[in-house]
Amino acid sequence: MSSRTTRALAAAAAALLSVSLLTACGGDDEAAGGSTGGTAEAGTLRLGYFPNITHAPALIGVNKKFFETALGTGTKLDTKTFNAGPAAIEALFSGAIDATYIGPNPAINGWAQSKGTGLKIIAGSTSGGAGLVVKEGINSPADLKGKKIATPQLGNTQDVALRAWLKENGLNADQQGGGDVSVLPQDNATALQAFAQGAIDGAWVPEPNYSRLLLESKGKVLVDEKTLWPNELFVTTHLIVTQDFLKKYPGTVKKLLQGHLQSLDYIEKNNAEAQTAANAQIEALSGKPLKDDVLQASFKNLTYTADPVASSLFTSAKHAEEVGLLKPVDLEGIYDLGPLNELLKAAGKPEVSDSAA
Repeated sequence: MSSRTTRALAAAAAALLSVSLLTACGGDDEAAGGSTGGTAEAGTLRLGYFPNITHAPALIGVNKKFFETALGTGTKLDTKTFNAGPAAIEALFSGAIDATYIGPNPAINGWAQSKGTGLKIIAGSTSGGAGLVVKEGINSPADLKGKKIATPQLGNTQDVALRAWLKENGLNADQQGGGDVSVLPQDNATALQAFAQGAIDGAWVPEPNYSRLLLESKGKVLVDEKTLWPNELFVTTHLIVTQDFLKKYPGTVKKLLQGHLQSLDYIEKNNAEAQTAANAQIEALSGKPLKDDVLQASFKNLTYTADPVASSLFTSAKHAEEVGLLKPVDLEGIYDLGPLNELLKAAGKPEVSDSAA
């Protein structure tokens, strides 16, 4: 669920060159509360998200109408779904959507391509739920020599995580599938089938595919990614908005965040019902719900939080640079957590940080 470099960067760059970032806003001609000021609201909010369990706060917010309720009658909610980060970023920058739930690496890529003008991260959403699942007989990094390992996409969040981990363990993998370990980017459906058939030896993937490899194909965990991070937290999904929309309609952005926080509260206080709501929305979007055991395992392996775990974003960018998948980029200013922290403070909850430390 991410993007970056080579063909991914080329596609993103082409999309960015074809549009004007300065006009990438939403509902401009439908303003319900004026064009300036701290309470201005848009007539329409166009929100993107993925039909994936790592986007559960979005799935639940739509299914339970938390967003619609928070926005009120003055703002219409228009949702769009995506299956990959590059498509969501292209839609954001072309003005097709105003905000979207998305993984960290496409947000970093979008920030770099727009030279820090295209987006802001306004809240965390999901942490954890990814790692390396392998077949029996692979028990250490050394056992991966000569093996084939899948990732969702070249330069995506999990691809970077795998390549960085391999490098830390003295193994190399080039972008053409060569090296000590053959890394083979492929879509999740292909990877699941390839692992089941023995065509690959493992895959570094996010939920629910992480749990599916374990439950359906009897894989084993070699690396649970959360064990590699401080406090076992790292960003998997967060919420971003175009800078233009944020400046013009801060009132709408704040109401979007209210709906988001209501989804997170619902997950915390009504976990079983939250799973049902998320799965119902997945079924409505894809025509097929997750199996109960996969759904339950995925929820257990994910942490849903408003904390964007900012330090992990900066570390992920550094990892991408180190493995040659990202040119050095200054991420200073990528976050705007002011509106979120206002809401958290008002609710008596701890505020969150955008610190790289």
